[in-house]
Amino acid sequence: MTARMPAPTVLENDVVRLEPLTLDHVPDLFAAGGDDDELWRWMPAPTPRTKEDLARIIKGVVANHVAFAVIHRGRAIGQTTYADVPGFDESVEIGWTWYGRAAWRTEVNTNCKILLIDHAFSLGYNRVMFKTDDLNERSKAAVARIGGVHEGTLRRHRRRPDGTWRDSAYFGILEEEWPEHRVRLNR
Repeated sequence: MTARMPAPTVLENDVVRLEPLTLDHVPDLFAAGGDDDELWRWMPAPTPRTKEDLARIIKGVVANHVAFAVIHRGRAIGQTTYADVPGFDESVEIGWTWYGRAAWRTEVNTNCKILLIDHAFSLGYNRVMFKTDDLNERSKAAVARIGGVHEGTLRRHRRRPDGTWRDSAYFGILEEEWPEHRVRLNR
């Protein structure tokens, strides 16, 4: 049996605040990452050209995931989610993550992942999963840096928004592996 999805909640530390994603976040999120083809290149949705496009994407994300707005310095600068993982007992996936370019290569991603992974394991999950387009080298490196172990690649997993096939690289962190990675990341 798959574990129950976490309830929407607020998670925060001294760098970021994760709060339930709503349409109220659209203006900030569009300013941070709307109409940016490079940012949306690997996402499973086309680049939002308008705030309305982004609102439609967010409605779908919120309907199917436990979704968070990533708040940094008082503004929403990205989003991330928990997703169900059918077929894997007591596992949760962290995905649909994006940040505006200003947050790339900053402390934002590490702090978001620490909050999300800590919360997942505190709820009794035994495994946190990540998946990304196998061609997305930046994302694969980021997941490996936080401790994700490459577990395999699912070929022709889904279609990209442009109609081409995506191979998905899967990563996981087990509960017993996390404390060592957490200490390293907090240094």
